Amino acid sequence: MAPWVISECGIKPLAPVFPRPRTGVVMSSTSKVGFLNTNKGVTASLKFTPKTCLSNGFRERIWGLKVSAPLRVASVEEEQENVAVFNKVNGVGKEELSEFDPGAPPPFNLADIRAAIPKHCWVKDPWKSMSYVVRDVIAVFGLAAAAAYLNNWLVWPLYWAAQGTMFWALFVLGHDCGHGSFSNNHKLNSVVGHILHSSILVPYHGWRISHRTHHQNHGHVENDESWHPLPEKLFRSLDSVTRMLRFTMPFPLLAYPVYLWSRSPGKTGSHFDPSSDLFVPSERKDVITSTVSWISMVALLVGLGFVMGPIQLLKLYGVPYVLFVMWLDMVTYLHHHGHEDKLPWYRGKEWSYLRGGLTTLDRDYGWINNIHHDIGTHVIHHLFPQIPHYHLVEATEAAKPVFGKYYKEPKKSAALPFHLIGELFRSLRTDHFVSDTGDVVYYQTDPEITSGSSKSE
Repeated sequence: MAPWVISECGIKPLAPVFPRPRTGVVMSSTSKVGFLNTNKGVTASLKFTPKTCLSNGFRERIWGLKVSAPLRVASVEEEQENVAVFNKVNGVGKEELSEFDPGAPPPFNLADIRAAIPKHCWVKDPWKSMSYVVRDVIAVFGLAAAAAYLNNWLVWPLYWAAQGTMFWALFVLGHDCGHGSFSNNHKLNSVVGHILHSSILVPYHGWRISHRTHHQNHGHVENDESWHPLPEKLFRSLDSVTRMLRFTMPFPLLAYPVYLWSRSPGKTGSHFDPSSDLFVPSERKDVITSTVSWISMVALLVGLGFVMGPIQLLKLYGVPYVLFVMWLDMVTYLHHHGHEDKLPWYRGKEWSYLRGGLTTLDRDYGWINNIHHDIGTHVIHHLFPQIPHYHLVEATEAAKPVFGKYYKEPKKSAALPFHLIGELFRSLRTDHFVSDTGDVVYYQTDPEITSGSSKSE
């Protein structure tokens, strides 16, 4: 298997990616974007069957469709050719450019990054993964038991903060199951993922599939799935209430449940509906299974409400759930926004899997790093989602010399990451929309939102 191919089956590489001239942004208002918009498009572009996999001596499962991993990436030869053409056109030699351009094609490829990562970082240990599940589950039940026993208003706020963080930790482990980085056993990943995600009201397969779409299209203006930028025309079409909810605190930190039901502005579908355009027909049973699991958890919570009373249920589960949602929205947003330098977003031929992944950000969460399983180590995770979370830090350190200036070193956190709240506020004040045209674009600011007087147009 070639080292740059992620799936176990031979996946057809992307068409060559041509770098943009350094004289300005390439404008492409007439060309069509030929990338994956829905999972139906993914299926149509794959030219293999389970029989094809078997002929190559692999297992029957098509892992490219089962885990959140890229289905198509450019080959080493293509990326090397792209860099060579770019350097030749722009007269760039081996010496560094005087001014770094984060939107320029990098002088390395996925194979270079992969070669720098120690081989043991790719090994998935299901026993080690399960040990983290046991640790987190014990912590969740221990916190709930202690809070219920003490039942003191001096204790409840501390419990909510701790338990909301632990719910977020459970989500991260379920997220690893969805990527297949939890173990090589698909059934184990599915069972553990359903238990963890259903317990915090996340439809495991529905979210797993849409998250796969996010990883396959990260950094693409139209095709990215979560927290992607709004083109200016769509942004201007939003009513004032929608704009306020998207850019005014604390509403962006409560977006996740809404996203599960109706996705982002400009997109349609639901993570609970097997007929949604998020999914292909072969995924119907998976989506139904996850939706039924979600409904079962809701029924369990209703039953607990009758047993212990709705106020006690709200204190033990409801408030921690809200704080978990806030964690999820803040962390996922800051992985793709809020850097002090503007980050590029791509369209058309300028987009590639590698260039899109390099626009993601690592974040330091202080003491929380270990609690939420180093999810802040995000760049390597985006490029190689098969790496287990307990190897992400080591893999990142090994890859930094290859990344060079394309890696944005995260600001060091104090014990608790309060500095990230300021980063979030600043980004929401400035990162509002991108141009409707151009293949390399950057966030622009709506002065009406900045001044707090956004109006519908």
